[in-house]
Amino acid sequence: PLRPLPDSPSKILTLIQLFVNRLDSVESVLPYEYDVFDFCKDDNERRPSENLGQVLFGERIETSPYKFSFKKDEKCKKLCTKTYVKDKTEDKNMLDFLKRGMQLNYQHHWIVDNMPVTWCYDVEDSQKYCNPGFPIGCLVTTEGRAKDACSEFNKKNTFYIFNHVDIKLTYHNGEGEGWRGARLVAATLEPKSINNADADKPTCEGPPMEVPGEFSSDVKITYTYSVSFEENNDIKWASRWDYILVSMPHTNIQWFSIMNSLVIVLFLSGMVAMIMLRTLHKDIARYNQVDQEDAQEESGWKQVHGDVFRPPRKGMLLSVFLGQGTQIFIMTFITLFLACLGFLSPANRGALMTCSVVLWVLLGTPAGYVSARLYKTFGGEKWKTNVLLTALLCPGIVFADFFLMNLILWVEGSSAAIPFGTLVAILALWFGISVPLTFIGAYFGFKRPAIEQPVRTNQIPRQIPEQSFFTKPVPGIVMGGILPFGCIFIQLFFILNSIWSHQMYYMFGFLFLVFIILLITCSEATILLCYFHLCAEDYHWWWRSFLTSGFTAVYLFVYAVHYFFSKLQIVGAASTILYFGYTSIMVLIFFLFTGTIGFFACFWFVNKIYSVVKVD
Repeated sequence: PLRPLPDSPSKILTLIQLFVNRLDSVESVLPYEYDVFDFCKDDNERRPSENLGQVLFGERIETSPYKFSFKKDEKCKKLCTKTYVKDKTEDKNMLDFLKRGMQLNYQHHWIVDNMPVTWCYDVEDSQKYCNPGFPIGCLVTTEGRAKDACSEFNKKNTFYIFNHVDIKLTYHNGEGEGWRGARLVAATLEPKSINNADADKPTCEGPPMEVPGEFSSDVKITYTYSVSFEENNDIKWASRWDYILVSMPHTNIQWFSIMNSLVIVLFLSGMVAMIMLRTLHKDIARYNQVDQEDAQEESGWKQVHGDVFRPPRKGMLLSVFLGQGTQIFIMTFITLFLACLGFLSPANRGALMTCSVVLWVLLGTPAGYVSARLYKTFGGEKWKTNVLLTALLCPGIVFADFFLMNLILWVEGSSAAIPFGTLVAILALWFGISVPLTFIGAYFGFKRPAIEQPVRTNQIPRQIPEQSFFTKPVPGIVMGGILPFGCIFIQLFFILNSIWSHQMYYMFGFLFLVFIILLITCSEATILLCYFHLCAEDYHWWWRSFLTSGFTAVYLFVYAVHYFFSKLQIVGAASTILYFGYTSIMVLIFFLFTGTIGFFACFWFVNKIYSVVKVD
C-alpha cells in the first residue's frame, strides 16, 4: 500500500492495515476464522473479496485492529483488554476454546501488503527459519512438559498466551532510485507473553501472562503491540518473498533424489526401447517372412490377432473412466504449465485452485468426445446412458465426498466449511457449463465413425492358454504401479506437507518435470506388461492396461496412510475423517489420470504392432 499509483505520483498511502487470515494447526485439519477466538476485533471490519480457490481452501481474510502509520514507531500500544469472569458460563466457554487452541498449537496468519507476517527464529545449525504463522500461545502440561513454543516457561498445568507482538516492517526507499515513496519488503514479528500490572497503562514488562489450567479465579488478558520501521534498500520489491522461501524446510531439496529418479527413468526407457525395438523387429520380420505351412505352429502375439480387438466387458464403464481421465489429464497439464510460468505463485492467493476448477469445468467437451468415440468403437448402443455417466459419475462421487466433508466442517464450526452460496455456485458451474459441454463433446464423438482397427475380429473367441504366475492379471497389475509411484513419491511428500502441514509449495518447475516423468513411466510400464501378456496369448488387454498404471493410485493411498501415522500429529475423529475423505478424492482423481495414460499408450502400441504384421 505504500507504492505510488502509476497515474497519480502525488497519492501515497501512509496508513498500513494488517489483515488476519484463518487460524490453522498441524494437529487438526479444522481451520477456524479469527473471530471465532476471543481476540481484539476491528470496529468497522471489512473483508476483501475472495476468489473461488480461497473459499475452497478455507481462507477467510478480514481487517484487524492493528493499524500503523508509516515510519511512526509505536511502543507498547494497547489494543483491548478481555476479562473472563469465573462464574459466567459464556466466559468459561470462550476461555476453554482459547485453551484448546493453545493446546492444539493453532497458528495466527497475518498479512501486510499481501505478504505473510513471519516469525523468524533460530533452528539447529544456526540457521534461521521463518514461519509464516505464529502460535496463539502454548501449554506446559501437568507433568511439566513444555509443548511447542513454551521452552522458557515452566509452571505445570498452565497455558501461556502470546498477548504482545513486536512487529518490524522493513521498507525499500525509492528516493535513491528517483521515485517517491517506499515499498514494504518484509514484515516480521516476535510474539511475547506479558502480564501487565496495570491494564490501562501497560508497560509491556513483567512476568509472563499465565492462564491456569483450572479456571479458579477471574482472568484478565491485555493485548498490546509495538511496531518499528527499518529501511533496507538491498531487498528489491520483486524478490521480497525470497527470505520466506529460502528458510522453508524443503528448499535445499534433495536434488540428489530427483536426479536419482530421473536416472532410473532414463535407464528404464533405454531398456524398454531396446527390448521393444529389437524383439518386436525380430518378431515382425519372422511373422512376415515365414512360409504359410510353418505358420500353423506359431506362438506369440500374432496368434491372437483375431481376438485382440474384441470389445471389453463393461465397455461402458471403461469409456466413461477414460473420458473423465482425459479431462483430468488436460486440466493438470495446463494448470502445471501455467504454474511453471509463474502465474499461480503463492503470492497470488487461491489462484491454483481457481484455475484447476475453471479448467475442469471448461474441459467437458474432450471428456464427452473421448468417451463417446470409444464407446462407439466398443460397439455400444446405449449412448444416452454413456453421456449421462460421463457427465455425472466421477464428478458426482467427488461432490458427494466433498459435501459430506463440508457437513463435518460445518458441524465443527470450522471456517473451511464452504458457504451455501459457493456450493450453489459450484453446482451451477457443473450443471450449467460442464454438463452441456460434455453433451456437445459426446455429440461430435458419436457423429464420427468408430476408430478403425487394423485387423478383423473372429466370430468365435479363442481359448486362452494356461498362464504362468507373472502373466496372470493381478500380479501384473500390482507390479505395474510400482515404477510410476517410485518416480513421484519424493514430490508427493512435499505436496502432502503443503496441504496438511501448511507449508508453502512453489516448486512447480520440479513438479512439471515429475509430471512428464510420470507420463513416460506409466506408458512404458503398461506397454511392457501389455506386450508380455500378448506374447502369452492373453488378449484381454483393455481393462488391464487401464488398471496397470491406475494401480499407482493404490500406492498413493498406502503412502498417504503411512504419512498420516508417521508424520502428522492429528488428533480427534473429525480431523481423521476429513484427512481420509480428502485423500480419497485425491486418490480417485489420480486413479483416473494414471489409468487413462496407461490405456492410451497401450492402445497406440497394440494398433501399431498389428498394423505392420501381415494377416491372411
